[in-house]
Amino acid sequence: MKKARFAVVGLGHRGRHMARLAADRFPTEFVAACDIDPLLWSEKQWLQDSPLKALYPNVKFYEKYEDMIAENDLDFVLVETGADVHADFCIKALKRDINVFSDIPSVASLDEAKRLWDAQSASKAKLMTGANTNEWGFINTLVDLYKKGLLGEPYYMEAEYIHASREPAATNPILVHSPWRKTLVPIRYCTHSLGPLLRIMKEVLRYVVCVGTGTHINPNALKDDMQAALFQTESGVTIRLLRNGSCRAFFGHHSYRVFGTKGYFERIGDRGATPEKVRFQSDEFYGARDLTELQVGMMPNEYKDNPNAGGHGGADYALFDHMFSAFQRGDKDFPISLRDGLLMTLPGIYAAKSAALKGEKLTIHYPWEEEFASDIAKIDM
Repeated sequence: MKKARFAVVGLGHRGRHMARLAADRFPTEFVAACDIDPLLWSEKQWLQDSPLKALYPNVKFYEKYEDMIAENDLDFVLVETGADVHADFCIKALKRDINVFSDIPSVASLDEAKRLWDAQSASKAKLMTGANTNEWGFINTLVDLYKKGLLGEPYYMEAEYIHASREPAATNPILVHSPWRKTLVPIRYCTHSLGPLLRIMKEVLRYVVCVGTGTHINPNALKDDMQAALFQTESGVTIRLLRNGSCRAFFGHHSYRVFGTKGYFERIGDRGATPEKVRFQSDEFYGARDLTELQVGMMPNEYKDNPNAGGHGGADYALFDHMFSAFQRGDKDFPISLRDGLLMTLPGIYAAKSAALKGEKLTIHYPWEEEFASDIAKIDM
């Protein structure tokens, strides 16, 4: 089996974790690493047992990304930069026919989406979207229930991603190297919520209305405390999404509710001493006419006995397992493609514009649609 030669750009906490996961638990060769801050390579960082330089002495370190991808024979680049600067790194790798693993959101603007879509279309390589929430065990359960016809067709869904504010950015070690967290409006980080729900939808999201609360917790903040969006397909299937900027509610981050024509599914994150709950009911399944609790959590069933399956409840491991397996097989596409990533990312950009326009209803388009080009100037401005 050929080892996949990879490099990583972006050595924040997430980048360090993903690089080590790929290097230590999969048939890979860690070739090179890049960051504008060389201390992230040479010195011990937060939640790290040793500097990366000491752990991987044969890996070449670069401060300039263009040099790294030009000077090494690479199969993959892991793009682990801040959430607002993924696209250009991906584009440069794809232009050199290097496969890309990109964390989400996939892009920060419609212009980036067009350029990234065009770059992959012209490349011999392809992009894997790092949407780890798509890999969670309870989401696989939702998909399985849907495919078996036990939920019918979804017509209304809800998702919440509530990440409580604990420490100011100046003292929180997670945020010190992530200035984008100060300004990235909440609804733009919609991929964790929309990605899983899109797995059971036959249509793309076409319309959005979004509003924000303004800044009440910290009047000097640069983004709304909360933003709420209603997304809708052409047939009327609706998703309500709630995202926070500042928040004092300390409970499980991710909750989902799915109302189907033949059943109902929910995953409610933990609430204090109450653990997370996954429940469903179905008109089509004997014994589940009443709301029934399911013993399933974040860890995908296929990895529950695998001691290597770490990171976000096993979801990070699942992402790499599926991607590297597809690479070894020579699959035409990776399991969570660039198209999938844009379907879960672009609605948030349109939603942010709707909020800026005080809740104006907007029509969502995608780079493979003719109308997309004319949206770039209107939405990105």
